[in-house]
Amino acid sequence: MAQLSSQDVRKQPEEKEESYSGSLASVLIMGAILVAVWVGVFALFLQRG
Repeated sequence: MAQLSSQDVRKQPEEKEESYSGSLASVLIMGAILVAVWVGVFALFLQRG
């Protein structure tokens, strides 16, 4: 078997911890829009019914 020298072994770059605050904000905004649409449709249903 061939042995790997220290130059052949590639180090993976250290992964930085990513901030997910933007993802959380966008999911909350989309959820709020979805809830608002459902409430609007339900109000329309009650008004016409």
